[in-house]
Amino acid sequence: MSIINPVDGYMSRSFASPSYEHVSLGSGLRGIIFVICAFISLVFMFAIFAITRMPFIIIIFFEVVLLAIISTLVSGLRITAQWERAVILRYGSFHSVKGPGIIYVIPIIDYAKFLDMRVLTLNIPKQSVITKDNVPIEVDGVVFFKIEDAEKSIVKIQDYRFAISQYAQNSLRDVLGGLSLDEVLAERERVQKEVYEHFKEKVKEWGMYVDSVRILDIQMPEDLKRVMSRQASAEREKRATIIKAEGDKLASVNLSEAAKIMLESKGAMELRTLQTIDGLGASPSNTIVLFPIELMQHLKNSNQTQQ
Repeated sequence: MSIINPVDGYMSRSFASPSYEHVSLGSGLRGIIFVICAFISLVFMFAIFAITRMPFIIIIFFEVVLLAIISTLVSGLRITAQWERAVILRYGSFHSVKGPGIIYVIPIIDYAKFLDMRVLTLNIPKQSVITKDNVPIEVDGVVFFKIEDAEKSIVKIQDYRFAISQYAQNSLRDVLGGLSLDEVLAERERVQKEVYEHFKEKVKEWGMYVDSVRILDIQMPEDLKRVMSRQASAEREKRATIIKAEGDKLASVNLSEAAKIMLESKGAMELRTLQTIDGLGASPSNTIVLFPIELMQHLKNSNQTQQ
């Protein structure tokens, strides 16, 4: 999507921003279990108070402690969506990958990092590149990728999104820097494939799979655009002139052949004359004066005899 910047009046691109955060699906389940356990503990404490006649303040203290313990234990209940996986670190070391469904993360001991296993998109910011023929251009694009190995994506790389973005930018500059402007404009599919091949093997070591790389926009200096526009206009004018000349040549050849046929046929010229007269007579605004061809030929022969 493109919008017009109200400050400078130029067209600028606005990218969609996907959500990267895990949406908690287990809050309702944790709340229900906590309420049930809290109710049971409250009934239990009232039973103890009724039997032992302990001081009420002590009963309240134990109830608060019990509720705190219940809240801590219940907080470990999590629900991972169908497209998510939870990487569990226990005491700072990798323990397992859990999900989808209901999982339990031991409070204080375990740490859970939720990952989206669907195909993800990542914008390649606008890159300034100098092509092989020294033309400055600006290019932006998008990368489609997905996580294949949840453990590697957490353990082997600090921030896989940032790393893929940096690799994509570097690959885009390297590939476009080795091509001329005409190649960049005419062979976009080839450019996308070369950028894809440039870094797909590297990100595979991080547990990622790159589906494809797409170039969204190629921007050139305005003066170069005007020059290219004039070049394209001149090229079209050249083709139009050539086509017209070829048409005139073909028409002259056909007229020459038609004249030869009429010359060889005695009645061809008279027939052509009658067809012309018939065509002119269809319009009421025309005044036609008929002049016999034989008389014209006789006058021509008389003129030649006098000379």
